[in-house]
Order: sequence, then C-alpha cells, then structure tokens
Amino acid sequence: MERKSKINSTKNISNNEIVYHELIKHSRQLRSRFFIDQHRPAYHFVIPEGLAMSFDPNGLIFWKGRYHMFYIFQDPNLPRDGNCWGHVSSIDLVHWVHHPTALVATSESPEEEIWSGAGLINKDGVPTLVYYGYDVGICIATSVDDELNHWIKSPHNPIIPKPQKESPEYEVYNIHDPHVWLEGETYYLITGWKNVSNDKYSTKYLFKSNDLVNWKYIHPFYVPNPEWIDLDEDCSCPDFFQIGDRYMLLFVSHTRGTQYYLGLYGNETFYPEEHGRMNWPGGPCFAPETWLDDHGRRIMIAWACEQRLRKEHEACGWAGVMTIPRMLSLADDGSLRIGPVEELKKLRYNYRNYNTMRVSSGSDIRLQGIRGDQMELFLEILPEDTEEFGLKVRCSPDDEEQTVIVYSNNTKILYIDTSRSSLSHMVMNPFPYPYASFLVDPLESSKDIRLQKAPFKLYSGESLKLHVFIDHSIVEVYANERQCLTQRIYPTRNDSQEVVIFSRNGNITVKSFEVWDLYAINL
Repeated sequence: MERKSKINSTKNISNNEIVYHELIKHSRQLRSRFFIDQHRPAYHFVIPEGLAMSFDPNGLIFWKGRYHMFYIFQDPNLPRDGNCWGHVSSIDLVHWVHHPTALVATSESPEEEIWSGAGLINKDGVPTLVYYGYDVGICIATSVDDELNHWIKSPHNPIIPKPQKESPEYEVYNIHDPHVWLEGETYYLITGWKNVSNDKYSTKYLFKSNDLVNWKYIHPFYVPNPEWIDLDEDCSCPDFFQIGDRYMLLFVSHTRGTQYYLGLYGNETFYPEEHGRMNWPGGPCFAPETWLDDHGRRIMIAWACEQRLRKEHEACGWAGVMTIPRMLSLADDGSLRIGPVEELKKLRYNYRNYNTMRVSSGSDIRLQGIRGDQMELFLEILPEDTEEFGLKVRCSPDDEEQTVIVYSNNTKILYIDTSRSSLSHMVMNPFPYPYASFLVDPLESSKDIRLQKAPFKLYSGESLKLHVFIDHSIVEVYANERQCLTQRIYPTRNDSQEVVIFSRNGNITVKSFEVWDLYAINL
C-alpha cells in the first residue's frame, strides 16, 4: 500500500542554506531507500538510521507537556559496542521530534558505554537520568534546559560502584539496570538482575538516598517465586510504580522477554501477588518502560526485536522498532488492562465497516474492499459453539503468505501463527532470547518458534473484541483489553494485503467489523 501522510512536502532549500552538499544528498538517498522498504514500519517509532541492538527505551520522562523518550543505539566510532542514548520527544505520542544524542561515553567519564536506566524529576524539579555505566556502576546526569538537549554527568559518578571481587559487597548484591523513584523526601533505587548467591532466578536489590549521590544498601527488594519464572530468568530494565491500589514491577528477562509482577509494597519491600507475561516463546516484545503523564495515565512502550536474520537486516541498513504506546490500568477486580493510547486515532482515514455477518463452520470469508499493510482493525466476534476462530492478515490471494490470529475456545489460548507469514528463509522467531536474530548463528542458542501462544479466557457469554494494528513488518493484537500479543512478520509478496475471517468446528457471529487505514509518521 502507498504510504500516505498529512504532512506537506518540505520547502525548497536555497543554495546559501545548503551546507555539506554531499551529506544532504546521501541523506536524501537513504530517506528514499527507507521510504520504499516494504518492511519498514510507517506509524511505529523506528530508529532514524542504522542498526540498533539493543534498542531499549530508557529514561521516559513527561516534562513541560512533552513525552521524552531516550533509547539505546550504537555508534560504531566508539569503543566496544558504542552504546549511547538517543533522544526524541512528542506532544502526542504519535509524532516525534529528534533531539541531540543525550548520553555518550567519553574520555572524561568513567563508564565505557551507556546501558539501560531510568528517568525522574528530582526534589529540585530537575530532570535526572540514572543509568548503568558499563563495568563501573550506577551513574546520573541532569539537564537544566527546557528542551532537555544538554545533559551534564555528575562528577560523583559512579554513585553506586560495581562491587569488585575483593570487596565485601561482591557477595551481597550485583549492579545492573537501575530504576529510581522519589518517595516523600527519600530516593529509592533498585538494581541487580539475579540472585547474587547462586546466579539463579530474577531479583532486584534496594538502595536509598537523600541526595541521589550517597546511597545505602537496604536488602533484596522481593523474593522470587520459582513457580512463576524459570531458573535462568533475570530481572532487567525494571520499572516500579503504583497502579490503582496495587504496585507493579514491569521488567524483562533476557530469555523470555517482557513480564510483570502485581502486588503490595510496604516496609521498603515489594510483595508480588501475581505474575504475568507480555511476551511468549517466539515473540519479540522486550525492554518495556513507562511514562506517567499529566492526566495520570501510565503509558508503556517496548522494543519489538528484529526477527530477520542478521545478514538480512544489515543489508537493509536499519533495525530498531518500538511498539505503539499502550495504556496500562487496573480493572475493578485488580487485574491488568492494556490497550492502545487514544492519540493513535488521529492517524485514521478511509473508514470502512461491515454489518453483522455469520461465519459457518469451516468457512473462510475473504473481505472485499479490505486490504492493506498499514491498517487498524476492530472487530467483535460472538463464538457461539465453535472450537477455533480468528483472522488472517497480510494474506496473499492464494494463501501462500498469511499471518493467522487465532482464538481457541477449547484451550483458552490466543495465538499468532507465523509459519506462513513470509516466503523468505531469512526470518526467525527465536526462543529463548527474543533478540537472537542479531547473533551470527542464532540457532546455536535459540529455536525457531512460529506459534506465539498467550493464555486468554473469555467469560461466559462474552464476545471476543480484537483490536489489531498492522504496520508492514509488525502486528499488535489486543484482546478485550486483557491480553496483547506482538509479532514481527515479513511478507515478501506485494499482494499479501488481504484480510480473511474464518471459523473451525463451529459457527461464529461477527457483530461488528471496523477498519481504518493509518497515515505514516516516518517520512
């Protein structure tokens, strides 16, 4: 589908305004190349250029009416992996303005690289970034300009040094991705990733401070439950906050991706009561982070890892996509609700809808007039007596390519089947390690899982409400605001644009079906 935008073309640039002519020419060539790339998302935030691994969102701050997002990218001119923090901001979570690179390791700073971290407004009202400085410990930086374009690293860095083998702290806690918050007049910080005593099971270690410089270690922040997590899982990219009358620890494990705990918080301790996942084997959802905005909304975004093999995305010249922003909230029963933010509606155009239709057992109904690779779909389906039903998207006319979204009434599973999403042999849905496609030989560490399955149970008499976002190589599926699946897909055929509704072993009634095309933001 042709990418459309509401933004007019740029004005002609006079000769005296053209500086570095060759750079401008090559920049335009790169922009044109990306614009025609059939796999580059159009309304998701995408790295401006280059390959990002990692591409974690970090330091999310709502400041003076703008949503500021920092993200890891790699500068090949720097030592090691060259991890830095890029910086963008938005007034609407849809259109993004690029700022100068915020954090870079320099010869004047102790760290070799900038790894993951968090952001907050300190007691003095100053935006502050807290991050893991590779191999040295936790560091901070502050900004005093309204646009947050200039960041000054603290001369006290690292404020929490990484324990060395000869130090007594080495057997007490470890240092990794930090998260920090202000509680009354006290700053609290959690860091670490696994139990330091046996390097097993995810955990975090709690510190506190009155000034963000001098920190006191308290104790382990929570006790991991081996019934919820695997032995090899860690707790990285943490985000801890109150949501409703409960507390949430949102995090990622390197082996299984995005997940969370909901529970109680008191006496400087978190007590998890339940555990949930936002990524399942074969899925790409990684490194979540949230904003709290001026309306009290808790808004999450995450990295959707590339699932083309390294040679393929290197040839394309880019890799790095975020999910759409998602609002997190609690239902009356205390369970998690998740859905797309309202601001995305401003991208809608070309509305179509279908009235009530009945789909009989074994039928596939190809919807006339509904086709595309840059769309939003909303449908409500009454299951009746069927065992399995769903939707095919990015479907070719002969079904050679198709991505299948399925709900199983028997097993109470919502899943995405990507076994025929692409004719390319350069695609892999890795598990464990959602980011494994970046490795030279990902099959050494991961399997290729083409069914991403998430638990989801409809209540008695409840309809399935599917909210689906399709954006070239990424699909996001929201179900009744209680479940969400994210998947990367790479159809090769230009005609893989069709939408099909199907039912197996029973009938369904489609009560409503609404469709919008969505404008591009990545120009």
